[in-house]
Amino acid sequence: MFSSVNTGLRWLRLLARQPFSRRRLFRWGQYAGLFSLCLLLAVSCGGQANESADSAGGAAGEASDRVAIGTTLTARTLDPADAYEIFPGILLYNMGDRLYTYEPGTTELTPQLATEMPDISEDGLTYTIPLREDVTLHDGTPFTAEVMAFSIERFMENGGRPAFLLSEKIESVEATSDYELTITLKQPFAAFPSLLTFWGVTPVPPDQYEVAEGSFQPDTFVGSGPYKLASFSSDVIKLDAYEDYWGEAPENQGIDIQIFTSPANLYNTFLSGGLDVAYQTLDPEQIASLERDADSGGWQVIEAGSTVVNYMSLNQKIAPFDDLNVRKAVASMVDRELINQRAFQGQAEPLYSLIPKSFEVYEPVFEEAYGDGNYDQAKQFLSEAGISEANPLEFEIWYPSASTTRSVVANTMKESIEQSLPGLVNVTVSTAEGATLWENVEKGVYPSVLSNWYPDYFDPDNFVQPFLSCDQGSASGLCEEGATQGNGSFYYSDQANELLSEQSAELDESKRDELFEDLQQLMAEDVPYIPLWQNKDYVFAQSGIEGVGIEPNQQFLLWQISKEG
Repeated sequence: MFSSVNTGLRWLRLLARQPFSRRRLFRWGQYAGLFSLCLLLAVSCGGQANESADSAGGAAGEASDRVAIGTTLTARTLDPADAYEIFPGILLYNMGDRLYTYEPGTTELTPQLATEMPDISEDGLTYTIPLREDVTLHDGTPFTAEVMAFSIERFMENGGRPAFLLSEKIESVEATSDYELTITLKQPFAAFPSLLTFWGVTPVPPDQYEVAEGSFQPDTFVGSGPYKLASFSSDVIKLDAYEDYWGEAPENQGIDIQIFTSPANLYNTFLSGGLDVAYQTLDPEQIASLERDADSGGWQVIEAGSTVVNYMSLNQKIAPFDDLNVRKAVASMVDRELINQRAFQGQAEPLYSLIPKSFEVYEPVFEEAYGDGNYDQAKQFLSEAGISEANPLEFEIWYPSASTTRSVVANTMKESIEQSLPGLVNVTVSTAEGATLWENVEKGVYPSVLSNWYPDYFDPDNFVQPFLSCDQGSASGLCEEGATQGNGSFYYSDQANELLSEQSAELDESKRDELFEDLQQLMAEDVPYIPLWQNKDYVFAQSGIEGVGIEPNQQFLLWQISKEG
């Protein structure tokens, strides 16, 4: 529902949903711009350029049952039919309910607005879902199957950035009784209940929203969740506890979110006690400083895993990556531990598959096949590709020019590879402005690009389908239309397409797990991508703040946060 790592580049994640590509993979945001000298100076000097948290409802030291949260993330829209970035997704997750959700702290699917897990027809196409009868939306609208059907139709028909998530899967949706929803799929899809946990699949009142292409309401929201929107602006967002919420009441009276213009200001305001919670996005040096000083400073450090995967996409349509041995050689050269230490101060996790470690089906296939910094093996692959000092490998790494993190990663790779394979490999690090780069990626302009992926829903399907599927192509001509064309690898494999189709329709969990293992092995054999690292998520909370944590599906449950006194 995760592209990769940075605050000020949140807009790059938005490019992931542009109309020029059916399904863009490059969702930059949240973590990418993590380094700058200015931020390092802010850590060492402190106290400069603070932004007051007063406008967000008071400092953390003031007696209040409201929670003050600081972030550098921004919300382009609160319309559930158009919101496709992580921060508005968090807001909608707390202001709206979905048919299904996860038990807090687990990945166990459970009914929310539904009363039971769906009844699925034998052909896997029809889902019959019984609904709650005790839910009222924030404006007093009773929740019914008609309201839910309307909201799903609107999600699909209005043409928002996430519309394809449902429109590609659903044939029809209808209220078959007041409290029974029936959804018919175009083809079987085993991960469909997980998809229904997406933050945008939430009910909205039909008399305040409409089904019409391009019709969105970016600065308001009316839903059914534990919070209702009190105010929304570019620098402050306030949520009030919804007094008539059908479920368990929030542990606080409301949430006041202050949006900071830089990580330095977020860091300094939290240090001064002006915030209860700091979440997204701090520089690695700031994170390290807050970790070191937690005991003396009296704050809490909450570390969580992440489902954001970072990888290198290799373009098989042009040299040198049209040669499998070259792709295998580069896979052998990559030193993930070195990248983790130099770029992230150990605040990331080396990744050896595009299915993240959050899933039990994760297999470290690239570690087993290629290792890390395995230059002897790289030499063997290069030799088989006809690479020698007389005919060295010219290896270009591209990334968006505004991404400081990718700069550190690319230059770390360049230095380590050229030092270990002098005269045999020449690495060129190149950049382009973000929008230009992503447009050129799907045109096949670049041989390799540093990219990342924010999943749409918590299921391994969302880490294989977007990377290995191709709608139109051939083994000889590679992908001409589809996900792999959109992400710049142009990978085409009849075997991959067959395995993807089988796992998508397979309802037997153990058989489906075997298919995911096969897909990961195939990825390691064909090397259309090289997995690099998996992000960690950090939240910092003052003493006396309880219930702060990041869920396995990367959601932040604001209603669980409480304050002493």
